[in-house]
Amino acid sequence: MKFVLRTVAFSALVAVSGLAFAQKGETVRIAYMDPLSGPFANVGQNQLKSWQFVAEQLSGAKNEAGVKFEVVGFDNKGSPQESLNTLRAAIDQGFRYITQGNGSGAGLALLEAVSKHNERNPGKEIIYLNYSAVDPAMTNERCDYWHFRLDADTSMKMEALSSFVKDQPKVKSVYLINQNYSHGQQVAKYFKESLARKRQDVKIAGEDLHPFGQVKDFAPYVAKIKQSGADAIVTGNWGADLTLLVKAMNDAGLKIPMYTYYSQVSGTPTALAAGGESEVYVVAYGHANHTGEIGKLMTDFKKKFNDDYYGLATYNGIKLMSAAMAKAKSTNPVAVAKAMEGLSVKSFAGEVTMRASDHQLQQALFITKWQKAKKGEYSVENTGYTFVPVRQFEPYVSSTPTSCNMKRPG
Repeated sequence: MKFVLRTVAFSALVAVSGLAFAQKGETVRIAYMDPLSGPFANVGQNQLKSWQFVAEQLSGAKNEAGVKFEVVGFDNKGSPQESLNTLRAAIDQGFRYITQGNGSGAGLALLEAVSKHNERNPGKEIIYLNYSAVDPAMTNERCDYWHFRLDADTSMKMEALSSFVKDQPKVKSVYLINQNYSHGQQVAKYFKESLARKRQDVKIAGEDLHPFGQVKDFAPYVAKIKQSGADAIVTGNWGADLTLLVKAMNDAGLKIPMYTYYSQVSGTPTALAAGGESEVYVVAYGHANHTGEIGKLMTDFKKKFNDDYYGLATYNGIKLMSAAMAKAKSTNPVAVAKAMEGLSVKSFAGEVTMRASDHQLQQALFITKWQKAKKGEYSVENTGYTFVPVRQFEPYVSSTPTSCNMKRPG
């Protein structure tokens, strides 16, 4: 009898031990969906390499779940409709995790499609990891249980950026120039709302919303900015739409401070350097001069690709996924989604937490300034310039409330 009891107890112990490592050695495939062709291809290609590089660096024994991550690229051409096509292709190929970030229009289309798929296909659920689509609606009125945002949304970044601008007494008159889609519209909206609370003396000299990814020459817009007499620019532009704006400013000799969201993104640093010294600020959850593990990843990425690793949300994404899989003792999206809610992990800028109420990552934000790189500082796009942090905001400062009323499965 004692032998039987011991045998049962040993078997149970083995079963529990096996369960604890049930996911170890599995391969977790992530479908990456962003523009790999067209005007924003340079950004999409960089971000795909970033996901693949971090997945490789943090696979197996290098993550607490012991899983291998594999990232496969799908070209959504930056289009909501193409994003739905790539989602269908990924589902047909058996992917259970997807990631996207370049464009909130595509992001919202994916969010809705993933939600519908999961409702109609129990047992085949998919998780959508959003690494840079920043429309606040995605974690507010259109929030969804299967969507997790790794970036700070537009309102969070503006809360930090406007807090910084508030303390710049020389800023008296601002020109707003943004892409005419949800993100660009919201940058303008939230800046004006923030001014009303923080700096009522600052005037809006002018405002433009231009076609997304279609403007080839920003000279007419720059002429309007010069004519307005603005002493600063605020823009949420990214990719070619920011690079071409900077080039037009260089050509016109317009030298006024720019407060931006994405000056660190592919192509823009090279355009900034071509214009010589300029006063440019970025609000972001990271910067080019982190040390430690993330600093080494940046250095190794540069050596391998001769490109900059600036999409640090990829690092947080892999860290959160592996922590959730270890906690869930499973790679099944149903178990992982539940485990990721409220989960905190140590990141490159302190602790980050996936807020359970809306699946919006809570994290520190930085204001960085463009300047010549000193010895030991990272040379962005090999320009001899860098982005140096001038202010850090802890998560509670930039955190914004949510109106999300999340419907949970079951």
